[in-house]
Amino acid sequence: MRPQDYFVNIILSGVLIVGAYQFYFFTQRHPLRKARAFASALDERIPFWPVWGWVYSFLYYPAILYLNWIVGDAHQFTMMAFSFIVLLFMQMACFYIYPVETPAHWRAINTGRNASERFLRFVQKIDAPSNCFPSMHVSVAMLTALHAQPVMGAWVFVFPALIAVSCVFTKQHYLMDLPSGALLGVAGYEIYRVLL
Repeated sequence: MRPQDYFVNIILSGVLIVGAYQFYFFTQRHPLRKARAFASALDERIPFWPVWGWVYSFLYYPAILYLNWIVGDAHQFTMMAFSFIVLLFMQMACFYIYPVETPAHWRAINTGRNASERFLRFVQKIDAPSNCFPSMHVSVAMLTALHAQPVMGAWVFVFPALIAVSCVFTKQHYLMDLPSGALLGVAGYEIYRVLL
């Protein structure tokens, strides 16, 4: 691919990311029914480590954008981008059919006393506690890793693992959100393989 192709693909990727979040926020702000919260003893035992908020937010986007550097041609880029769009609509269906939110007391833990907590408060101000099942972060991270794996090897799965850990240590997700998110990511990749 030519340098200008990479440039255009990165711009398109950025627009797709920003555009995808509009759908995410739409489902969050216009739910079909009231979201449910769960009381899980195992989830309650997981500590709140706000420093993981940096991984939760800043590892995520560069890894997705890195796919632009390993894509082989325009057809592969189109199919790859489409797999993320398909994943988005699968996530939206889940958010509408079975809306889930984290408990209010999880956010109350965050007192904003240091930079990590203040940053996480900023994230939480934008992102309501709903739309947590399945984890969009984990599903997108898994799909990203599957796209990168043929070029970069199995170590790319460290990325979705770190994102999954950040999801629970920031108290943004239940444990059940993680495997369901990973499975959606796998489903998105399988659709990509069929279409490619």
